[in-house]
Amino acid sequence: MNDELLSDDYLTIAGRRYRSRLLVGSGKYRDLDETRAATLAAEAEIVTVAIRRVNIGQDPHAPSLLDVLPPDQFTILPNTAGCYNARDAVYTLQMARELLGGHKLVKLEVLGDEKTLFPHMPETLIAAETLVRDGFEVMVYCSDDPVQAKILQEIGCVAVMPLASLIGSGMGILNPWNLSLIVEQATVPVLVDAGVGTASDAAIAMELGCDGVLMNTAIAGAREPVRMARAMKLAVQAGREAYLAGRMPKRFTASPSSPTEGRVA
Repeated sequence: MNDELLSDDYLTIAGRRYRSRLLVGSGKYRDLDETRAATLAAEAEIVTVAIRRVNIGQDPHAPSLLDVLPPDQFTILPNTAGCYNARDAVYTLQMARELLGGHKLVKLEVLGDEKTLFPHMPETLIAAETLVRDGFEVMVYCSDDPVQAKILQEIGCVAVMPLASLIGSGMGILNPWNLSLIVEQATVPVLVDAGVGTASDAAIAMELGCDGVLMNTAIAGAREPVRMARAMKLAVQAGREAYLAGRMPKRFTASPSSPTEGRVA
């Protein structure tokens, strides 16, 4: 990352600081080599892993993601993709903690149905409370509902991750107003999770004031994943800089770029 860009602007999650505000997934790539190449191009520091789908030691005889993305170089973020109730989600993350030597930072997602992959919020709340009590640092996938997001942060989740649109849909941010409300009331980082399709979607999320963006399919599903990873990195950086700079106010009348006072003729 360019040291002059956002040099002292860190993303802080559970007391740890990260330079990159782009978090990436590890699924859907052609192979592990492409996974590593795209992750490096994105300059991501946090990589989320679906414990039920990706080998990080569950099968000692198969290639492990940790061979190409070692935990001493990346923060591995176990997630509960594929879980549809609180019990399965909690068990999955307890297993991940064992596999990763006591690792506490996790991503919780409890899905409502197989068609939309919308979060099942009642089960998500139950799982979040259980995991927080058990000492986990919980980043949580949730609906773009400001009330639900507030409840999750009051439970003790270290980050809330509202969806922009359906997982893997690439439809972009469908309800920017809700995201703005969540950001406005947040006391923990807000990261857009799900629905990003291209670089402009990531930039808009950051311009709205989100603290970061997590994506997988938008990179892995691109024609050139490594190039798209670079584009997403730049989009997140640009969106963050624009948010910090503060955009000009919108007007309903034209305003000339050159001053009109003191004209010669």
